[in-house]
Amino acid sequence: METNETIKINTSVKESINKPIRGFIFACSNKTEKECFNRMLFGTDNVYGPVVIRIRKGDLLFLVNMDKDILYGVFEAICDGGFQFVPEAWKGKYPYQVKVRLLSDLITLSHAKRLLSKFGIKRNTPLYGQKLLDFLDLFFPERFLLDGTDKGAILQKKAAIKAGLGNKDIEDEIPLIESTTFWDFPKQSYGLTPKGDNKYPGVTPALIIYNLIWRYTVPGDLVVDPMAGSGTTMDVCKAEKRRCICYDIAPVRPDIIQNDARKIPLEENSVDMVFIDSPYGDNIRYNDHPACIGKISAEDEQFYEELEKVMKECYRILKPGKVLGWLIADQWVKGRFTPVGFKLYERLCKYFEPVDIICVARRGQASHTGVWHNRARRFNFYLRGFKYLIIVKKPEDKEKKNKKARRTKWNYYERKRTKKQAK
Repeated sequence: METNETIKINTSVKESINKPIRGFIFACSNKTEKECFNRMLFGTDNVYGPVVIRIRKGDLLFLVNMDKDILYGVFEAICDGGFQFVPEAWKGKYPYQVKVRLLSDLITLSHAKRLLSKFGIKRNTPLYGQKLLDFLDLFFPERFLLDGTDKGAILQKKAAIKAGLGNKDIEDEIPLIESTTFWDFPKQSYGLTPKGDNKYPGVTPALIIYNLIWRYTVPGDLVVDPMAGSGTTMDVCKAEKRRCICYDIAPVRPDIIQNDARKIPLEENSVDMVFIDSPYGDNIRYNDHPACIGKISAEDEQFYEELEKVMKECYRILKPGKVLGWLIADQWVKGRFTPVGFKLYERLCKYFEPVDIICVARRGQASHTGVWHNRARRFNFYLRGFKYLIIVKKPEDKEKKNKKARRTKWNYYERKRTKKQAK
């Protein structure tokens, strides 16, 4: 005969087959620990935002006090992770938050850094499967189960984790946000679900969009891609909890709206970010639509005039202070080099303020073969090795023309002299 406790465990086991339980590590300091416990709320900043939004109700959470080197457990998420559940918590410094409850009596473990190192635990990587079970045993060894302390909750979680051991849904390290101006992504997509179609001509690397939206938007913001191609922007935004509208002059999937990017059907100042991976000239046949800008040569000024019409529309729909990311590459064909990126940047600066330029390594190109590398050396030309990601911003106040000159105080550090130099 099944008891109520057994029914709960069986129900949890069935649910875990589709959504396995995972473990996530949060950090605090002596200053922030009290608020974590008083509010029963864990939070973090933008760096680990991608981790927090992946937390599901029922996942297990652990808290490390970095000052005391103490590990607290075990907590359970009572909601999915999200953004600013309590905006005033920690004076707004840690907006990515999840509400928690204690699974049993609070258990405290010393030497937290050593324990995390032993298990190879990173804050941007969930614990799952057997590794989570082993980690959980630090807090709930078998002897703890004999005293009757919330025995049902512990058994329920352990049974649910064991039920999901064969499920690969959770074996997914979440990418960290890039920190330099050189981005080199070994594959087109990331995560366990495809982002766009890697067979589509000129498909966008998904981590470009991932990095842009995590730097310049928050969950719930509206992102627009006027030249969506295979829909990479749409797929990334869904995974990262952003709203998205995608257009293309010749859409290849039903969630992309048919539209010419030179006239975007949205209101002024209504969009939080725009991303464009436009044609780089007529080097790729994208579609058969007669009005496709990709049918115009990059050596022809008309190519830039048509793209400038797209820029004007992006400027119109963007909110003041919001960002446009534009991916573009130069061209070398039949002995002539065309600095497409520079020419595009010059026109963008007529409307937007520059934020930065990223160098994106080009991988998976048809010319990345021994034959083409040999030709490049023999006939004295260069294969295209990178793209520009031009990041610009719609000015907060276009009336403010005369800005005060900025003064920067630079710190200079002397190099340590060797013994030979000292002599």
